Amino acid sequence: MEKKGITQDKVVYFINNILLLIFAVIVLYPLIYVVSCSFSSGDALMGGKVRLLPVDFTFEGYKTVFGYTSIWVGYKNTIIYTFIGVVISLVMTLLAAYPLSRDDFRGRKGFTLLFVFTMMFSGGMIPSYLLVKNLHLLNTMWAVILPGCVSAYNVVVARTFFKQSIPKELLEAAELDGCSDFKFFIKIVVPLSKAIIAVLCLWCAMPLWNGYFNAMIYIQDEKKYTLQLVLRRILLMSQVDFSNAASLDFDLLAKNQYLSEMLKYGTIVLSSLPLMILYPFIQKYFAKGVMIGSVKG
Repeated sequence: MEKKGITQDKVVYFINNILLLIFAVIVLYPLIYVVSCSFSSGDALMGGKVRLLPVDFTFEGYKTVFGYTSIWVGYKNTIIYTFIGVVISLVMTLLAAYPLSRDDFRGRKGFTLLFVFTMMFSGGMIPSYLLVKNLHLLNTMWAVILPGCVSAYNVVVARTFFKQSIPKELLEAAELDGCSDFKFFIKIVVPLSKAIIAVLCLWCAMPLWNGYFNAMIYIQDEKKYTLQLVLRRILLMSQVDFSNAASLDFDLLAKNQYLSEMLKYGTIVLSSLPLMILYPFIQKYFAKGVMIGSVKG
């Protein structure tokens, strides 16, 4: 019986490894393909010659990206929007979640229902636009940051973390020593909540870094464009103005009909690189945060 059980375990492990390998290939192939395309020539891209590895290896696409100032303006704006947005979102989320986790907070169930209600229903795009317009936020970075600065889901997840991870006895001991609620939150709760803070930072940063829709609706000034909006314009319109590029042969670039195709992949790689570098460092916290969010009672 033991041998039979061991054999069955080996079969299960073998099938599991095969499935994981297939899944890894499915996930990794598009990434490798995009990186390979970014180092391939325009002729190879337009001819569909790239399958896995670069064809006619060249840095021309990246040279163009580094010389196209609109991309760096978008990069700067996206970094600023993301940093400010994460700080505001994190502060407001934690300040909303902690009181909801306290049993002695009157009306916490009613406030929780209000947060949950917004997860199911929203005013829609037109009321949101009118609200931003009436607040005189159009064509400002606040139009990108403020409308989505607090996520009801993040509040519920943070509330669950506080409820499960911060013992009531700790609060009682702090109160006996004369500690106020706010001081207890700042001095004790926040230092003990590094895991959920790391997860919330990632969850807040991703939509701000990858989002383009709010910027497309609310921003008209190209100097305030986000990186994803610049990338969208390149991908959809395939029209790039190289008059503001530096140290490049403009006549050669104008004649190269494949340059925009090369530029697409180079921009995709550069725009995805920061989050790809950041994610491995907070992956363990992210996994823990997913487990926390699986129970919202």
